[in-house]
Amino acid sequence: MRDGAGTDMTSRLLMAYNARDKRAGARPRPPEDIRGSTRATAILDHDDPLVGRLAHRVLSEATPRDALRSAHRIIAHTVRPVYSVEDRRPVSRTLRLGRGSCSQRMATLEAVARAVRVRTRVRGLLVDGTFWYPRFPHVKPFVPEQVLLAWPEFRVDGTWLPVGELFNAPGADGQYTNKGGETLFDAVARTGITWDDDGTTTGAAPISASAPGATASTSASAAASARACAADGTSCDLSAHVTADLGHFDDRDELFRRHGQTLCWTARALTEPILGRWSAGTDTDRSRRTTATPRTRASSRRA
Repeated sequence: MRDGAGTDMTSRLLMAYNARDKRAGARPRPPEDIRGSTRATAILDHDDPLVGRLAHRVLSEATPRDALRSAHRIIAHTVRPVYSVEDRRPVSRTLRLGRGSCSQRMATLEAVARAVRVRTRVRGLLVDGTFWYPRFPHVKPFVPEQVLLAWPEFRVDGTWLPVGELFNAPGADGQYTNKGGETLFDAVARTGITWDDDGTTTGAAPISASAPGATASTSASAAASARACAADGTSCDLSAHVTADLGHFDDRDELFRRHGQTLCWTARALTEPILGRWSAGTDTDRSRRTTATPRTRASSRRA
């Protein structure tokens, strides 16, 4: 944690013990060595009937990419965005609750993809905690120094398609500010999202020249990233917020097993009852409730 004008106020107190040092020594595996899979996992439990029913709704789409887009739209309108910190929560549980974090909603899309026989894998990225300042402006000292992000990729037409390129339907400006009701999960339907400064998201080595946690120029980098998002109408380049690329993994279960979750167990146990119900934006939350299915609303009430 650092203080003073214009400096960072992120915290290591809530992170898993020694996680920063362990991740700093990790060597990213080449993406060409990671084949991904369609199998069910503890998180991506597409063998659960609830996940299977969601997958069945997109089977009639003309192409695998269309099926993924359709699944994304369904998830966006039926799973309310919240700040849950349990990255290893099974997808079936997320669907039953009718709410989930950006990570949990991404996992839901992955599970549906696997259910319709589209292979998936994830890329592990360490994102500077200051990226989340706009969402938590009054509690900046408690924002983790680093956030571990599992960024999904899908095997479509013989190539790996990052979730940020799933729609390729940019909006009017391509900006993403990470505040309000639009999460990263929602933003990919409006504009491309890339974590690489060369404009691609496939097969990258470590992104930042700095080691994890070395964020002396975070403010300047964040400003550069904002300019990149505003200037490019086809995608939003968020690479300035990345401190390290942990490489690719066959599934998010493996990523979190090797590198842990963002918060330590104690922090998750204390904050999940609050953050797990804290909506990510009232405007979007209101539209979610009006378009949610009766089953989703009933599941949310039972939770």
